[in-house]
Amino acid sequence: MIMNISIESYSDLYKQQVLDLIVNIQRNEFNVAITTDEQPDLQDIPGFYQNKQGDFWVAIAGTTVVGSIALLDIGNNRGALRKMFVKADFRGKEHGVGQALLDTLLAWAKQKEFVAIYLGTTEKFLAAHRFYEKNNFQEVPVTELPAAFPVMAVDVKFYKYELYI
Repeated sequence: MIMNISIESYSDLYKQQVLDLIVNIQRNEFNVAITTDEQPDLQDIPGFYQNKQGDFWVAIAGTTVVGSIALLDIGNNRGALRKMFVKADFRGKEHGVGQALLDTLLAWAKQKEFVAIYLGTTEKFLAAHRFYEKNNFQEVPVTELPAAFPVMAVDVKFYKYELYI
């Protein structure tokens, strides 16, 4: 059964569900030994992501958070795509949750006149690599990332999406 999904800007009403979604995927699916305490950005999503021109969105099915995505403003009209996670049961083209989240982020970035969006990912996230490449993200070497881009220790593959060429 396909549920109706809505994309909403984050509010603290969703904090525990967002924490559970992200940490469960990180730990249980990808064996990344990380806790919520080791991710201070998740303790203060409004303060970390929803300032300057950034934002954080959640995908909601009924009353349940099934996905997340964030745009961190790193300055100079550039952003970092962060915290893109979709619950396993809601992944894939037939649900469109990941695409709806990414489309929301890109529309926001265009409206806010970003020129480029960067992201880092691990080598384990193969489906994510295909998804980003299908959406016109180009792989770039770490040396081409802006100085303000927050490189995570687990990230080995980096992408760039240009909005205004």
